[in-house]
Amino acid sequence: MTIMEMLQESAALAALGISIVFSFLILLVICISLVGKVIRVLDSGKKNQGQGVANAGTIVKKGENDPVVAAITAAVNEYRKPQ
Repeated sequence: MTIMEMLQESAALAALGISIVFSFLILLVICISLVGKVIRVLDSGKKNQGQGVANAGTIVKKGENDPVVAAITAAVNEYRKPQ
């Protein structure tokens, strides 16, 4: 086997390896995107069902922690908003 044949074979193997890795990464990105879409669809269904539950925790006794409870409630409501 000459040097040129070995170089050609190594270039072919390198191209094959790179294409396999690149194909795997593309497949991985597609799968992650699909799972993200499925989770968004399932999560939006849960948000529609639990609309009344979000305000159930806001009824607390009046006291010195009212500003803290209001801040936490606002943060939770902001976090639960759809993007």
